[in-house]
Amino acid sequence: MGVSAKPVKSLRYRHRVDGSLLAVSDLHVGYAANREIVTGLRPDSAADWLLVAGDVAERVADVEWALGLLRQRFAKVVWTPGNHELWTMRDDPVQLRGEERYRHLVEVCRRLDVVTPEDPYPVWTGTGGPAVVVPLFVHYDYSFRPPGATTKEEGLELAYKSGVVCTDEAMLHPDPYPSADAWCRARVAETEPRLAALDTPVVLVNHYPLVREPTNRLRYPEFAQWCGTELTADWHVRFRAAAVVYGHLHIPRTTYHDGVRFDEVSIGYPREWRGRGHPFGLVRRILNQGN
Repeated sequence: MGVSAKPVKSLRYRHRVDGSLLAVSDLHVGYAANREIVTGLRPDSAADWLLVAGDVAERVADVEWALGLLRQRFAKVVWTPGNHELWTMRDDPVQLRGEERYRHLVEVCRRLDVVTPEDPYPVWTGTGGPAVVVPLFVHYDYSFRPPGATTKEEGLELAYKSGVVCTDEAMLHPDPYPSADAWCRARVAETEPRLAALDTPVVLVNHYPLVREPTNRLRYPEFAQWCGTELTADWHVRFRAAAVVYGHLHIPRTTYHDGVRFDEVSIGYPREWRGRGHPFGLVRRILNQGN
């Protein structure tokens, strides 16, 4: 469904008494047009859940506004951070960096009654369930390297030479970890035991794709190194994923890997969606897909 510059009407679906498991990412509400989209998002059923796979906004106040509004409307909201939430912007009154910033956002979400990767995983029991909904924060480690690079250093050198460098390098600080990849390894080590303890199907929700293949569609292959980690390449199989939800790439699409459905559910920037529209609608239905 395309969106024009006119006021966005409330988004509604065919009535479902049992509710739907819905997903969206990359809301980027710092843009007025995207803020208008979020203002118009409403559930069709009082039982609908909304999975928000990161990049709500860069400033803490904007993240709080968007997630708070959505939580007032949906039965449950589940959030995992993108890279933009973890940026430390000069004009953000909250100047926390790295792990401290992430933990602060977790506390903001808890005040709003929004589920985070640090909370017990909720169980979806509606159509398509039961399934444990797992919000992930595992970051990236530069292992999705561009052609011609065999090390992180070589990959970054190619990126800087081409001019394709993620803003994270200036705005996202891994403190107290020495590097983003060290933070990633720590997050993976912390998350894997929690996943291994689950004995039911799961819906994995991460900002980045868990496998590298979706990044093959990127216009600039150098950017892939800021898009995930090879350490999660088998998680959808090893941990019995019924579905995988991600964003970050701003390429809304559905793909299958080892028979598991992967949905990229991003809204993206206004300059992107004004050109292509919203080919899957503003939010995606997960498990009980009727879209």
